[in-house]
Amino acid sequence: MKLGIVGLPNVGKSTLFNAITKAGAESANYPFCTIDPNIGIVNVPDERLAKLSAISGSKKLIPANIEFYDIAGLVKGASKGEGLGNKFLANIREVDAIVEVLRCFQDENIVHVDGNIDPLRDIETINLELIFSDMEMVEKRLDKSRRALKGNKDLQEEVDLLEKLLTVLEEGKSARVLDLNDDEKKLLKNFNLLSDKPIIYVANVSEEEVANADSNEFVKQIKEFAAAENAEVVAISAQIEQEISELEDDEKKEFIEAMGLEESGVNTLIKASYSLLGLMSFLTTGEQETRAWTIKKGTKAVDAAGKIHTDISRGFIRAEIVSYDDLVELGNMNAAREKGLVRLEGKDYIMQDGDVVHFRFNV
Repeated sequence: MKLGIVGLPNVGKSTLFNAITKAGAESANYPFCTIDPNIGIVNVPDERLAKLSAISGSKKLIPANIEFYDIAGLVKGASKGEGLGNKFLANIREVDAIVEVLRCFQDENIVHVDGNIDPLRDIETINLELIFSDMEMVEKRLDKSRRALKGNKDLQEEVDLLEKLLTVLEEGKSARVLDLNDDEKKLLKNFNLLSDKPIIYVANVSEEEVANADSNEFVKQIKEFAAAENAEVVAISAQIEQEISELEDDEKKEFIEAMGLEESGVNTLIKASYSLLGLMSFLTTGEQETRAWTIKKGTKAVDAAGKIHTDISRGFIRAEIVSYDDLVELGNMNAAREKGLVRLEGKDYIMQDGDVVHFRFNV
């Protein structure tokens, strides 16, 4: 899954990207330092893998991962081609969700493109450009669908949805605030709207405030705004996260604790991103490897099997499943079987996060 890191110039998004991916994306104090999106593949933190590996004696650990795209800074008028607007909008259209970085710290040495710190104004600047772009697309499609409706009454549902969308967009609201039924949600996906993409707002605070970020007035404002549109907020210090990313593993925990944090902000962000996309992991374990496999919540067993190999899905017989908690508590698969905790499930079983699975198949 792909997440696009966006924000106005000089809010810390490339610094954050460096911390997330250790990819060394260029970061400088001038607009449009990032032009083509930098891409980094990041492991999803999952403490369960090490414990399963110890039980199975696995040779390898393979965590789930997410792709992060560091997208060019945006300015007003992007929807009309200002700055790198066209490139920005094209890049963001390719991602599954948006990570919007907002500056919540003061620093006279780092210029702000609008002259002063105001994260709600920054949110409005970016969101309106996405909304304007969506409005243009919706108006064109609505006009086409209305004309086609005369000869095809099946398009009535699409016309109704587009009219509802246009009303919300014209009010300056993102498409994601709409309360839609399942059929409308399915239809909406075909439009690939920018303002419908799930979003996490990252409040980039100073090093001094990171342990008590909720006391930052800017963070409070962002959380209040995000609650109205069902978005998430993660407060971090991008600068500290970059420092953490450069430490050896045994030093990281000590540094994080010294900062008064439970875990790194990057780990919090990655977990929030994974959850935002409605993803979860099922697990496989054996001598060769212990691995987390990414699936959507609500995935059936036969479709989960296909994530490993299409032949397993095609020749699916059954899934042998034990919950991670039960397996770790009992210490091995044989003990779990003796306790009757290894279940046999069919094709239509809905997978649960932390299911440890062995698929039986025949092709």
